[in-house]
Amino acid sequence: MIDLRELREHPDVVRASQRARGADESLVDSLLSADADRRAAVSRADELRAEQKAFGRTVGKAPKEERPALLERGKELAAEVKAAAAAETAANEALTAAHKAIPNLIIDGVPAGGEDDFVTLKTVGEPRQFDFQPLDHLELGEKLGAIDMERGAKVSGARFYFLRGVGARLQLALLNLAIGKALAHGFTPMVPPVLVKPETMEGTGFLGEHAAEVYHLGDDDLYLVGTSEVPLAGYHAGEIIDLNDGPIRYAGWSSCFRREAGSYGKDTRGIIRVHQFDKVEMFVYARPEDAAAQHEQLLAFEEDMLQAMEIPYRVIDVAAGDLGTSAARKFDCEAWVPTQNAYRELTSTSNCTTFQARRLGIRYRDENGKPQVAATLNGTLATTRWLVAILENHQQEDGSVVVPQALQPLLGTDVLLPKQ
Repeated sequence: MIDLRELREHPDVVRASQRARGADESLVDSLLSADADRRAAVSRADELRAEQKAFGRTVGKAPKEERPALLERGKELAAEVKAAAAAETAANEALTAAHKAIPNLIIDGVPAGGEDDFVTLKTVGEPRQFDFQPLDHLELGEKLGAIDMERGAKVSGARFYFLRGVGARLQLALLNLAIGKALAHGFTPMVPPVLVKPETMEGTGFLGEHAAEVYHLGDDDLYLVGTSEVPLAGYHAGEIIDLNDGPIRYAGWSSCFRREAGSYGKDTRGIIRVHQFDKVEMFVYARPEDAAAQHEQLLAFEEDMLQAMEIPYRVIDVAAGDLGTSAARKFDCEAWVPTQNAYRELTSTSNCTTFQARRLGIRYRDENGKPQVAATLNGTLATTRWLVAILENHQQEDGSVVVPQALQPLLGTDVLLPKQ
């Protein structure tokens, strides 16, 4: 949730953020109204409780003949207090609903607009010029005995797959390299639960506009996570964490699940857009004033991994309307996919400022010992989709694939050969 003090002091900033996102500006006025109503309801209820307390002392000291009238007034006052308490509860609920309807405030400099309005910040490497007709990642995966979509569909349905043989080994090598790099940068590795409670999913902002993407187990009222960002954010929910020695960094390795609702007909071939995949996700708790610098570091770690894979990529500053509820700024790294003649997203890193931590009750103590709301950030370090770019960019005419040098020690080979 956004800071209500920011709303009260700078409502035009919140309105501008909504405009840049293409979101409803009227929600700002609704929240201002709900905030004012709630403060008025709290004040009225407090006044009546104080009056009731003082009145009780008066009754005890009153002459006997005055007490019947005072007791009658006491009953009236009790009813007023009860009604005021109910109004306070309703005002709190209305404020919470209005508060949750506003996405995070974008950071200055974020491009306005939607999915196609990103700004390219840099391009690294040149797309390879093939002297043969390149195969797409699925054709290569089938030749290598690495990807089996047909049996994935037979077992689980569309957009499921098996990674087998060198495909499974390639993913494990990639994710192990990512964990190794995370360790070198001071991250604590985590294998989190992939089922979470509603309050954890909602706290991270995934039950708003993204609710259709999430798998829900109704009998248990649990959600399958689409990223380990969710359980890692919930890890310190309701706690005061220690940031005196700097940010807290976790690297979560988990399976992830997405319904891909609304993507019918998009990327149906291969493993670009699937319902289940594995990922190493970086997650950081920091002081708000350190969040921007931490965001740049997460981006640098992602670029280091991409460069280790020896594939061309570009970095984009994602436009406000494509940020999602929790992010105040997001950088995507998109790798070149030869057979699509296009850059496709492999990583994202988001600065969520204090938005998630405010929802989840995560605080730290400042230099005066006063609790303050922490900032949270996240970023992808490797995921199953990376196999698409690795296979296509490093393929040879005979269907073999050269293994990036950084992965060769983990795979024990420098080339993946087609099955005979």
